[in-house]
Amino acid sequence: MFTGIIEAVGSIRHIHPEKDAMRIHIDPGRLDLTDVAIGDSIAVNGACLTVTAFDTGCFTVDVSGETLSCTHGLDIPGNPVNLEKALRFSDRLDGHLVSGHVEGIGEVVTFAQAGDRCLLAIRPPSQLLKYIIPKGSITVDGVSLTVNQISTGQIEINLIPHTLANTTFGQFAPGRKVNLETDMIAKYVARLLEQAQGRQQ
Repeated sequence: MFTGIIEAVGSIRHIHPEKDAMRIHIDPGRLDLTDVAIGDSIAVNGACLTVTAFDTGCFTVDVSGETLSCTHGLDIPGNPVNLEKALRFSDRLDGHLVSGHVEGIGEVVTFAQAGDRCLLAIRPPSQLLKYIIPKGSITVDGVSLTVNQISTGQIEINLIPHTLANTTFGQFAPGRKVNLETDMIAKYVARLLEQAQGRQQ
């Protein structure tokens, strides 16, 4: 479990394709790994991955073909990535509850400065829109964000300077692919409503 509050920006150092999977070596940047052990989870651009080894200033994860098929950016050497260590029960929940299970890949439609903030508009997969509401939470490349509004199949988000300075978002541009995870509570509520409607029919 994660909060969507990014602790550091790292980068993909090396990748080693394997049968139906890929071994990825990640430079942790400023992420403190002193309390991380093999078997621990780290969210990499929003995807919950298990640390399998440490090697020359980086950590290693094994990524399945399934994970690679529903995420973007994990298999690109040199690609910067947002990093967050798993939540502890004693931690403050500053973002929102994030599972680290990427549900789909969205596309940046607009990325434009608006005063001291930046307007980010993303077109998510259509099947995710039912879980997204204005003023609700969404995770974009592992970052917990608040949706300002929804219009014509896209969502709009305001980014503050702190977010731009401490995540990979400063490198965003229209056309960029991003990993999305919708709000966990919204998915449970939607599922319960579907079941209730099914019983009434």
